[in-house]
Amino acid sequence: MDNEIKTDINTKAAILSNALPHIQRYYGKVVVVKYGGNAMLSEQLKDAVMHDIVMLSLIGVKVVLVHGGGPEISEMLKRVGKEPVFINGLRYTDKETADIVLMVLGGKVNKGLVNKLEACGGRALGLCGCDGGMITAQKRTGVDLGYVGEVKDVDVRPIRDALDNGYIPVIATVSCGEDGQIYNINADTAAARIAAALHAENLVLMTDVRGLLMDKDDESTLISEVNVSDVPVLVKKGVISGGMIPKVDCCVEAVRRGVKQSIIIDGRIPHAILIDMLTGEGVGTLFK
Repeated sequence: MDNEIKTDINTKAAILSNALPHIQRYYGKVVVVKYGGNAMLSEQLKDAVMHDIVMLSLIGVKVVLVHGGGPEISEMLKRVGKEPVFINGLRYTDKETADIVLMVLGGKVNKGLVNKLEACGGRALGLCGCDGGMITAQKRTGVDLGYVGEVKDVDVRPIRDALDNGYIPVIATVSCGEDGQIYNINADTAAARIAAALHAENLVLMTDVRGLLMDKDDESTLISEVNVSDVPVLVKKGVISGGMIPKVDCCVEAVRRGVKQSIIIDGRIPHAILIDMLTGEGVGTLFK
């Protein structure tokens, strides 16, 4: 046998062998993945993410997929002649926009992801926060953003029912208030609360950056691990700033509510989830 072929075989065998302790760690455990950003817009990256989730499910990991869909919402608004409105970078959601959010997230995006997972050999079930009273919301306080909600309570029974029956729950982050009003919920926030309510082993936030950087303009300055107690100092130093603040807040809240660890990973890297979970080679920033 050619030496190059032998080396290739040995390398592959080592990778599979080294994955064993990681598989044992996650077997039977719940992992919540928040999916969005560029990984959701690129069909190639989308296929890679769906492949990863199905593979994890087949080796015994209980994966819960929580998704947003901001670009798709904006596209649909423009198609119906309605210009998207943002206040301080946050979407303003009036009554008509709330209906479109439900239609796009709970319909087109959600069922598209279910279809992708099924095509990869998985068993998936599409849900939204309104189903079974899963996510109860109330109007967001502070700056008026219309029908944008804050998570008031999470009932994980519909999610557990899906997991117990072998399905990958795919959850759109729209919710109902106690008055029956539809609310648009931030996907990172919803994922963190769902992970906490499920006592998840891991919360994975897929985003469009490498992770938390010491220098935001230099990806080689990735901070691979952060203790949640150190976050206020990093905010004060300006290391955590801008759009990274709410993502880090979600990671911190999840850990403080009982999730073993949370991680921000770069959704632009194909198979980033598998690399992080099954090789021990972190591709993002871990919070614990």
